[in-house]
Amino acid sequence: MEKDLGDYRRSYGLGKLLLKDTPEDPLELFETWFNEVDHYFPKQETNAMTISTIGLDGYPKNRVVLLKKYSQNGFIFYTNYDSEKGKAIIKNPNVCLSFFWQEAERQVIIKGITQKISKDESIRYFNSRPRGSQLGAMVSNQSEKIENREFLENKLKVLEEKFKDKDLDKPEYWGGFLVNPISIEFWQGRSNRLHDRLLYEKNIDLSWEKSRLSP
Repeated sequence: MEKDLGDYRRSYGLGKLLLKDTPEDPLELFETWFNEVDHYFPKQETNAMTISTIGLDGYPKNRVVLLKKYSQNGFIFYTNYDSEKGKAIIKNPNVCLSFFWQEAERQVIIKGITQKISKDESIRYFNSRPRGSQLGAMVSNQSEKIENREFLENKLKVLEEKFKDKDLDKPEYWGGFLVNPISIEFWQGRSNRLHDRLLYEKNIDLSWEKSRLSP
């Protein structure tokens, strides 16, 4: 099978990103962009991001997860610590996050170092989740091979009956990771593929240095 995609192209021109117009703190720019995408493009799942890890087999792997909190400390998402992703992060905490906001013609690429958040914070978030999502975290031994979907559905029924009218406790193997950024790149699509790329890099004193990159 072969298909030539050479004619697939889109012209960009919704915005621009100039060094002189940007704040010294990349988190301020991230918040501005996030809020703009969330407001002007409501169909976009704004907090969806790709996380890249180096697996136990030595290969990089990307998958989409959901950002649940960001602050000056970094970016938080939740997962099963015993999953392929979780094990990879625990062995090698260096990861890359990327947001692709297609309708806004924007990307954000974040390199950082990951650590588990506190158990108390993970419990607070778990308790805020819909009950179905709580049960889903308990049902799935994430990344493990299973025979069929019925295995999951039957396990869910058992747990629904077992914990009927009872509060659910966060599983020990489930919780949050914080990605502490060491660099953040902002990408704005421009015409003729001459895109605007702005890179923030964290210094030893935790200040940020910014520069413009060639597209």
